[in-house]
Amino acid sequence: MGSHNHTDSSADFIPLVRDETKYEYMSDAVLGIAFVLVGIAAAQRMAWSRQQGGAETNVVTAFYSLILFTSFFRSLWFLIPNSVLQPTYVPHAVMAFDTEHPSWVGGFISEELLTAGSLCLFSIFILILVYWADILKKYFQPGARRSRPMNTFFNIVFALFVIEIINALFFLFQVYSSEGMILVNAILLAIVSIVCVVEITVFSHKFRTVLQTLGAINQVSTESQIKRIVWITVTGNLFFFTRAFIEAIFAFMLVVYWHKHGTVAEVFSHPMWDTYILVKHWSEVAILALMLYILQSRFTSGNGNGMGGGNGLGGGTGNGSSSVNRADYQAVPDADTEDEPKVSGTVVV
Repeated sequence: MGSHNHTDSSADFIPLVRDETKYEYMSDAVLGIAFVLVGIAAAQRMAWSRQQGGAETNVVTAFYSLILFTSFFRSLWFLIPNSVLQPTYVPHAVMAFDTEHPSWVGGFISEELLTAGSLCLFSIFILILVYWADILKKYFQPGARRSRPMNTFFNIVFALFVIEIINALFFLFQVYSSEGMILVNAILLAIVSIVCVVEITVFSHKFRTVLQTLGAINQVSTESQIKRIVWITVTGNLFFFTRAFIEAIFAFMLVVYWHKHGTVAEVFSHPMWDTYILVKHWSEVAILALMLYILQSRFTSGNGNGMGGGNGLGGGTGNGSSSVNRADYQAVPDADTEDEPKVSGTVVV
């Protein structure tokens, strides 16, 4: 993956012949349209949320914005024909500023579009986990000082962004070729996916405990909120486990082939790459659609029905029992107030 590839003959790189098949072209178009539809739904929900107002509008808007940006970058990546940016459909090794292979520019743009979409996608769950962690800290460590959730969120996302910037700079300064940039992205996404699986599992278990306890204390049902947390846990873990697995396999194959041949030219056949693309990105469409459904379900079940209503990213602690004073329950603010939050409107479900 290093610059030694650049000094070798051009035979080290696969012949840059335009090879996108009709099936691949149509498959990309369908995926692009699917992401466009998800983006339209997210934009509509975001506009509706802002009209409702409320203490949690900023958080909900951020959530929908991340879905919208994810869909936007993915739509661009799929709807721009691959042949416009680079001649080969499967990954190929080129060095930056290689005059013999000017397609490096298109390949770099393509990889950055893909990276931007992945960062936005993973940020959705990072946002959820940050708020879950903040609320759980309030209940399990009541005396501990809590940082502002949005600050924590921006710090984590910024760290990932810096890693990606460094990765891009290493490619542009010819520290390694395009295969090195792809490998770094695969390893990073695999690691983040594993962390998300662990955090979602731990936090969701603690949250179910909190909701069950509060439901017993307030003598109200928290079954619907618990079910939504289970949905997020199962779907989120399934998505991130699948993502970690395919990215790990992807990275392993890159390393093995590079070690043997000094290039990734022989790693992926068209059928193998097509399968990778289909599994990876249709799972993204599925998880985005499910998150939109879960959040909409929360709004539909919560509007005007006792505890748990409002515009938050979360379920409340009940199902509309009139025996509980709703004024006792506050939405978790955007961490702009020092008031202690209650669970209503805070659980990102």
